[in-house]
Amino acid sequence: MIRIRAYRDGDAEPLFAVFYRAVHAGTQAFYSEAERNAWAPSAKPGSMWVPRLAEQLTLVAEQDDGMAVGFMTMGDEGYLDYAYVAPEVMGTGVANALHASLLEHARHRGLTRLETEASHLARRFFLKHGWQDEGEQQVERLGVAITNFRMSLDLA
Repeated sequence: MIRIRAYRDGDAEPLFAVFYRAVHAGTQAFYSEAERNAWAPSAKPGSMWVPRLAEQLTLVAEQDDGMAVGFMTMGDEGYLDYAYVAPEVMGTGVANALHASLLEHARHRGLTRLETEASHLARRFFLKHGWQDEGEQQVERLGVAITNFRMSLDLA
């Protein structure tokens, strides 16, 4: 059973662990080791991790035992910043539950459009949920070009 809840103090490190594992294990089919290492170079969060999570709407998916297995974040203007699920629960509905809760919050805030930059893996998920692909782009991390996709969703 998965529960979706708001971010709280103490979540930053477990969420970083989800992020790191999702990048390094969950995206192996789409990104090279060099790309994954540039995307998530350290198993420890940097100094901006906690403020970034705390300043946005951060929704956490947790199991009955309280273990965080996924999260999504959204800024005030409707930018979906992070969308990560632990590799061992990919395909089990965790991302669906997070996405549904995020859309509910976005509509409650009166947002009419969401935007994101999605990985190859996330792009497939978002397309299934009605997002539009607005184009491929290359972003540079630590001197390595990484492909992602600009996407949007109209909430009308």
